[in-house]
Amino acid sequence: MSRADTAPRRPRPLWSLGLLRSEIGTTFRRWRTLALLAVLAGVPVLVGAAVKIETGGAGPAGGGGPAFISQVTNNGLFLVFTSLAVTLPFFLPMSIGVLAGDAIAGEAHAGTLRYLLVAPAGRTRLLLVKYATTMLFCLVGTLVVALSALAVGALLFPLGEVTLLSGTTVSFGEGLLRALAIAGVVALSLTGVAALGLFVSTLTTSGIAAMATTVGLLITVQILDTIPQLHTIQPYLFPHYWLSFADLLRDPVYWDQLQKNLGLQALYAVVFGSAAWARFTTRDITA
Repeated sequence: MSRADTAPRRPRPLWSLGLLRSEIGTTFRRWRTLALLAVLAGVPVLVGAAVKIETGGAGPAGGGGPAFISQVTNNGLFLVFTSLAVTLPFFLPMSIGVLAGDAIAGEAHAGTLRYLLVAPAGRTRLLLVKYATTMLFCLVGTLVVALSALAVGALLFPLGEVTLLSGTTVSFGEGLLRALAIAGVVALSLTGVAALGLFVSTLTTSGIAAMATTVGLLITVQILDTIPQLHTIQPYLFPHYWLSFADLLRDPVYWDQLQKNLGLQALYAVVFGSAAWARFTTRDITA
C-alpha cells in the first residue's frame, strides 16, 4: 500500500460551498418557499390596484399609509417604496420566520438531521449554511417585492424623474439606484428575525411549533413597539427602526436611524446566533 493510500484524506476546500448549494437548491424547490414568494409578489399587485381604483389614476391617493404613497400616481417607482413599507412589518418577516423556524426543527422532525450530521460538515457549518440560506431568502423575497412593484407601477402609472421626500428631484436612473439600496437595507433589516427564528428552531423537533413560535414572537414584539408606555425599551426592539429605509429618499440622506437599525440587527444576529450555536452544538440529536 502506497503512502498516498494511507495518508488521511483532506476535505475539499469547496465542500462547504457544495453543502450551501445543495441547501439553497432544496429550499428554493420547496412548494412552501415558492408559495411564500408568490404571496410576496402579489402584495404590490394588490397595493397598485387599490391605489389605481381609489384615485382613478387622476390624482394623489388620500388617507393613511406610508409618507410616499401619495406619490404613486405621479410616479410608478414609488410603488416599490410603498410595497416594501407594506410588506416589511408583517409579510416579509413572517416569511422569514417560517423559513428560519423550520431550518433545524424541520430536519429533526423529518428524521434527516442525523444523516446531515453524519457528513463531515459539523454542527457549526450546518448552522451557518442554514442561516446563510435564510438570509439569501431575505434578499430574494425583498427583490421579488421590489421587481413586482416596479412592473406593476410601470403598467399602471407613469414613470419619470423622482421627487424625493426632501423635495429634490433626481433622475429616474438615480431613483432606481435608491430603490435597489432600499431593497438591500430591507433585506438586512430581517437579519435579527432570521437569527431569532434559527435559535427557536434549535429548541424543538417540531417544525410547525418552531414556525408558530417565531411568528408569535414577531407579532408580540410588534405590538410592544406600538405601546406608548413602553417607549423606553422600544429602541431596543428589532422592528423599531425598520421603516428608517425611507431616509434613503432624502437629499442628503439621513444616516442616523439607518445606522441604528443596522447596528441593532447585527446585535440581534450575534446574540441569537450565538445562542443557536450554543444550543445546537450541545444538543443530543436523536432524530
